[in-house]
Amino acid sequence: MTSLRHLVFASNNQHKVAEIQEVLPPWIVLQTLKDIGCNEELPETSPTIEGNAIQKAQYLYDKYHSPCFADDTGLEIEALGGRPGVYSARYAGPNRAADANMKKVLEELQGIENRNAQFKTVIALVLDGKPILFEGIVKGVITIKPMGVQGFGYDPIFRPLSSELTFAEMPIELKNTISHRALAAAKLVDFLKHHI
Repeated sequence: MTSLRHLVFASNNQHKVAEIQEVLPPWIVLQTLKDIGCNEELPETSPTIEGNAIQKAQYLYDKYHSPCFADDTGLEIEALGGRPGVYSARYAGPNRAADANMKKVLEELQGIENRNAQFKTVIALVLDGKPILFEGIVKGVITIKPMGVQGFGYDPIFRPLSSELTFAEMPIELKNTISHRALAAAKLVDFLKHHI
């Protein structure tokens, strides 16, 4: 068994960090890229969500030699053939503007009855040089217009099937029990509890 006290999360996104910190065991100190002095842009050139998560975590591990994990998330919309998918963060352009991304999705779905979608998160954990993957998927629908002010990204237009609320209308405590990232993180935590 590996001794693990500090675990690096390949992100500086405070929303993501807060969601993950919420479900991690208290004996693990979560560090961000900023905490370890990593200021460079991590590579995300894979055509798949899984590939991007692995790419980021492996890069971090190879350079900083610390146990680490990275996640990648995509919104996959049935009527759009799975788009935006791996391009979710920059769907409307390279500046990663959430409002522009949502606007583009809603415009593309105008007049389309099938609003089925799913959020998928893949977490890649690297402890001893090789990645281990954990996946979380939440099925839902895309709303007609943005609703709610919590969360981030596409949360205002995604309503999971298990709720009448969009992710952005939910308190973070509720979202953290059912979200794609929470599901993937729960698998990560379960692994850490049994293997560390």
